[in-house]
Amino acid sequence: MKNLVVGAVAATLLCGATTVLAQGNPPAADARIDAALGKARSNGVPVALLESKIAEGRAKGVPVDRIAAAVERREAALERASQALKGQPQVAAADLSVAADAIEIGVNDAVLKAVAESAPRARRAVAIAALSALVERGTAPDAALAQVRDALKRGPDALETLGADGGRPDNAGGEGRGRGSADRGAAKPGPPDSVPAPGGKSQPRKPDTPNGSNGRGNGRSGR
Repeated sequence: MKNLVVGAVAATLLCGATTVLAQGNPPAADARIDAALGKARSNGVPVALLESKIAEGRAKGVPVDRIAAAVERREAALERASQALKGQPQVAAADLSVAADAIEIGVNDAVLKAVAESAPRARRAVAIAALSALVERGTAPDAALAQVRDALKRGPDALETLGADGGRPDNAGGEGRGRGSADRGAAKPGPPDSVPAPGGKSQPRKPDTPNGSNGRGNGRSGR
């Protein structure tokens, strides 16, 4: 009889401890994450694109309920992106990722589908990213689509420049390609010869300077 009473008390204490642990770590949030992962699998969405977001949130100490909400939003965006890119050849995880980014900033499915159809497979992700960059800068999705299509006709440099510079008119053509190359290490233009560089002094005109760019610039400032 004594053993039965002791066993009943231990079972009650164990049940109470389990309840406290469940309240400290809400199982509902974990269930939501699992449900989002299961939904992604059933829809053919790579779960790795969601698992990376989960890992990032946990590494930053984000509460599990907020992680669950972020995963649910991302899964929905990836699902829409997958539908928009459906029928395209060899859709990669990178394509889905940038397409989901576009969905999350307000690009509609029709525009996303159109840009995917316009771009070759090797440049699909870059084209979608350029479209997103334009929309983030305030360009209407339809107008952004037209600019991306035009850049696709002009070549890879034009497309990269479009995404980097936002498609400003003064960066089109040769100047645009120059700005695009700046991301790959080209130097930025400095101040005119007559203007001192930060922390420096303007240089006096040197009549005996050879016919270089500095000599011509100083000659003009002297006149």
